[in-house]
Parts: sequence; structure tokens; C-alpha cells
Amino acid sequence: MTGYGRASAALADGTLTVQVSSVNRRSLDLTMKIPDEWESLENEIAGRVRKVAARGKVHVDVEFSLGKGRDDASWSEAAVGEALDKLAALADSRRIPFEPTAELLWQLANSQRNLPKVPSADSARPELLMVLDEALRAFGAMRAREGEALFVDFIERVGVCRRHMDAVAARAPAVAPAYRAQLMKRLRDAGLELDLEDERVLREIALFADRCDISEEITRFRSHLEQLAALLKSGDEIGRKADFILQEMGREANTIGSKANDLAISKLVIELKNELERVREQMANVE
Repeated sequence: MTGYGRASAALADGTLTVQVSSVNRRSLDLTMKIPDEWESLENEIAGRVRKVAARGKVHVDVEFSLGKGRDDASWSEAAVGEALDKLAALADSRRIPFEPTAELLWQLANSQRNLPKVPSADSARPELLMVLDEALRAFGAMRAREGEALFVDFIERVGVCRRHMDAVAARAPAVAPAYRAQLMKRLRDAGLELDLEDERVLREIALFADRCDISEEITRFRSHLEQLAALLKSGDEIGRKADFILQEMGREANTIGSKANDLAISKLVIELKNELERVREQMANVE
């Protein structure tokens, strides 16, 4: 499922910002960008993310930026002068002419810069985890809104599958009589006048009726359909459970299509399988 959450707070002389985003993926693929100084906190951050996301390509971006006016490093004039004196003394001891230039002063000044420091992991941890939790709440809320929209779509598609199966069930009792009429027509067209009560005709019709009996498959499919509907309304984690139920529904649909030996039922099964595939594609994104 897709989602995005962002939160920030003041920290030391700067601002801490955490962004959590995700796109669809069957399993959890977690990546993270974090200041090097805080790498020791990665496992704890990942653990909190896994509590709210079991699927998706999730990226966590942790940034620390210095406050306005604090991002320019300064240097100590005394430290630069001391370094310059040491260079002069070294040059004199080696009897090397020493004439400082503006470029040398600039290099010395840069080498002696007082660079601002990122707070240590220990000092940043409480604030970082608090901001992370806030970002995760916003992230989870966005995913929940998407989940609500998907729920409505799933319920509608379950209804479509139910209507297709009801149509199959309504057509099924007519398959054997239609075969009987077709068989008698072929016999008459071939010049074979057999009575409908002829044992050979009755045996053939009985065998066909047994082969094309799909009542068990219809019952199992409807049972799976009710299980799926109940799972959707349960509020529990549904992703992998729904995957299994959809797999079983697809298996029953395939069996019905192969056993029914009826054009009308075959067309209904094709529509049913198309709808199941749409549900399966959407379900791959749901936790």
C-alpha cells in the first residue's frame, strides 16, 4: 500500500526531520537514509517501522539540518596564527624561504575550521524516536484511508463474484437435459431411432451427468467467498490469508470450467476468473 508521513522537531542547534514513504510490494522492503553518527539507531528505527508496515517498499529518511545562521563554519584566528608560526619555524629549521600567501592562509583557515557537529546518537535518540512515531502515525493514517477505499472495492468485487457463481448454479441443472436432447438429436440425424428409455441412452446420460456435476465445486466456492467476505470485515491482517482463499477460489473456478462442458457456464467462469484476478492484484498490496 502507498503511504507518506512526515514530522520534524527542534534538536540541539538544528532541526530533525523524519519522512516515511511506501509504494506497493508483496513483501516488506525497508530502506533507510540516516546520518552516519546515528547508524547505531537503525535497528530500533526498523523495529518501529515493522510494527506498522508488513508489506510495501518502505523508505525512511532521517535528516538533521543546522539552524539558520549556524550552517557556516567559523575558525579560530588564534589557531590559524599558531599553525602559521609552526610552519614558519619548520621552514626556518630547514633553511627554506617562507613567504605566506593569501592561498596558504585560506588553506590553514579551512583546516582549522570549527565545524558544527551532529548530536550524538545517545542524545538524539529520545527526540528522534518521538519524531519517528509521529511520522509513522501520519504514514499509517494515509494507508488506512487507502485501505478503506480498497475495502469498498473488494466488497463490490465479492458481490460480482457471487452473482457470477449464482448464474453458474442456476445454469448447472440444465446441462444434463440439454446434453440428453442433443444426444437424441444426433442419434436421429444418424438414422438411429433409440427410445429415450433405452438402457444404453440412460447409461450415457448418467455418465455425462456424473462427469459434469459441479455441485460440490459450487458449494466450496461459495464457502470460500463467504470466508473472504468475513475476513475483509474482520479488521484483522488479511493479506496472506486472503491470498490463500483466492488461490482456492481460482482452483474451484478452473474445475467448474473444465467439468461443466457447457458454453454458457464456460463464459461465466471466464468472467469470474477475470474478476478473481483483479481482486488478487489488489490484494497483493493489502496487509
